[in-house]
Amino acid sequence: MKFNVSNKPLSIFSYSSLTDIVLLLVIFFLLTSQFVILTGVKVKLPGSKTLEQSEPTKLIVTVTAEGAIYAGQDQTGIDQLPAKLNEIKSTTPETSLIIRADKTVQIDLVIKIIDAAKSVGIGKFTIETQKEE
Repeated sequence: MKFNVSNKPLSIFSYSSLTDIVLLLVIFFLLTSQFVILTGVKVKLPGSKTLEQSEPTKLIVTVTAEGAIYAGQDQTGIDQLPAKLNEIKSTTPETSLIIRADKTVQIDLVIKIIDAAKSVGIGKFTIETQKEE
């Protein structure tokens, strides 16, 4: 049995391996981009033994230990919060609000935030916690 051996380079290039690599990279970046929604405001979240994963959303209100309120990245007061939430809500189809309050914040401030959100039609709320060890 004789095999034909030639030293000529291949005239066609197989794109299948390149396509596989690009597809895997796209899937990787799509999955990891979901976790980059957190705001840059540092707070110490209260602990919880049963931690539930919240759905990523752009409707995030952060309350620092000093009582500063951030709607997304922008600092706002409790009086301007309904207008700011309505502005953010108009740019996104999401209807769930995540409240990231420092563990030293008074509960009445969190309730005022919930009231402000209800006034603009947001009905779902999640108070973000961290896993307690």
